[in-house]
Amino acid sequence: MPCGNLTPRSSRVLAMVVVVLLWLSVPGSFPGAAPFWEEGRRTPFAVQPERPAFVELAKALTPAVVNISTKQEVKRPRMRSPFGEEGDPFEDFFERFFGRRAPRRQRPSLGSGFIINSTGYVVTNNHVVEGATEIKVTLATKETYDATLVGRDPKIDLALIKIKSDKPLPTVPFGDSEALEVGDWVMAIGNPFGLGHTVTTGIVSAKGRIIGAGPYDDFIQTDASINPGNSGGPLFNMRGEVIGINTAIVAGGQGIGFAIPVHMAKEVLLQLHDQGKVTRGWLGVAIQRLSPDLVQAFKLENDHGALVADVVPDGPAAKAGIERGDIIVRFQGHKVQESSELPRLVATVAPGTQVDIDLLRGGKKLTIPVKLGTLPDEEPQEKVARLQPSDVEETLGLQVQAITPDIARTLRLEHTEGVVVSQIAPEGPAAEAGVRRGDIIREINRKPVTDMDAYQEATTQLDPESPILLLLERRGSGIYVALKPRKAG
Repeated sequence: MPCGNLTPRSSRVLAMVVVVLLWLSVPGSFPGAAPFWEEGRRTPFAVQPERPAFVELAKALTPAVVNISTKQEVKRPRMRSPFGEEGDPFEDFFERFFGRRAPRRQRPSLGSGFIINSTGYVVTNNHVVEGATEIKVTLATKETYDATLVGRDPKIDLALIKIKSDKPLPTVPFGDSEALEVGDWVMAIGNPFGLGHTVTTGIVSAKGRIIGAGPYDDFIQTDASINPGNSGGPLFNMRGEVIGINTAIVAGGQGIGFAIPVHMAKEVLLQLHDQGKVTRGWLGVAIQRLSPDLVQAFKLENDHGALVADVVPDGPAAKAGIERGDIIVRFQGHKVQESSELPRLVATVAPGTQVDIDLLRGGKKLTIPVKLGTLPDEEPQEKVARLQPSDVEETLGLQVQAITPDIARTLRLEHTEGVVVSQIAPEGPAAEAGVRRGDIIREINRKPVTDMDAYQEATTQLDPESPILLLLERRGSGIYVALKPRKAG
């Protein structure tokens, strides 16, 4: 039919098409149009629609990831015989009838690791190989090797082991964990539940997580699936670089795993390779976080810094002149925003190094040079005491008593200065501030408390509207707490 001769029906169809086209040309007039709040808005970032190359990464990285199996000796508990003598009837039975000791029970353990040197150096977690009597490493090719322990560091849960191979082994490189951003894609490869090489992906959920694992907590949090058996395995960025060592999970949690950032691991691994152990710098102070009440009590502008709660006698800080109540705000040029940052900064400096520490004391800024010592291996033992309850003072929500020679022996105190907290009101100011029975009060509002008379004098001069700063001694260490007194009556 020629275009110039339209039937009435064709004319109606053409008219409808024109109307629809005109309607669709109006913004927001068709289904799926951008809502009004999107009008004129620009995308603030460039979205990459391409899916990350997980397949290629998995193929390239899996050969350098290993499965680790160990055997750990389980010590049989000692038993007491009915005659009062300690012994093990099972051991006695074997010796009497078989002429040899009973076989030791061994517990298998599974973990993961990754090769960082073609000659066979493998990184894993300390808890994977700790106490192991046998360590075996299995590659993705199913080849299995006996491994020897080179060194381990329990404080950040790292270990370095070595396998021998007649040929160069595949390796993976380290990346820059400090350049990570929340939301970055990551990939974990490991041996969850003994299932063999398993690949999972996710994103960086958070950085700098503190989970109570130790004084050097600085974990990468990820939602990439991490399960028992992934411990010691690598966490990769999308360039195929190791940026974390998977080490912890939340029991019963989903989508929450933690990895040691490689910027913490590099120096540790160098020391494990060279000397089989890690030597850290030591400042010789006990520190605590600045709570809002402590900020007010110390009359500070903000909560930045680490409060020195105690100073080890004859330690590096004591010799340099650092005192209780000082607030350390900078270490060797690095700002100390949170108290948890200071132990990590100190640990990265070799013993014997002289560092500059900036601190606040009584509102004044000071810079003190300190020569760091070597972090002791042994931790001080906790001191526990049992005291008889007594009446509770309403004003502070606690009751104290003089330190008698018997109490000093019970608490293993070197001297009897101060007063001991003998009772805490469950809902009083002291309980809310964290004071405990057995704490020794050494200072009130920066004034020494040497005995009951000094304590009573200090407590009668308190301002009910202002927080009170207490210096306590707890288990051999000092700690500051701030509490608000409650008016009697």
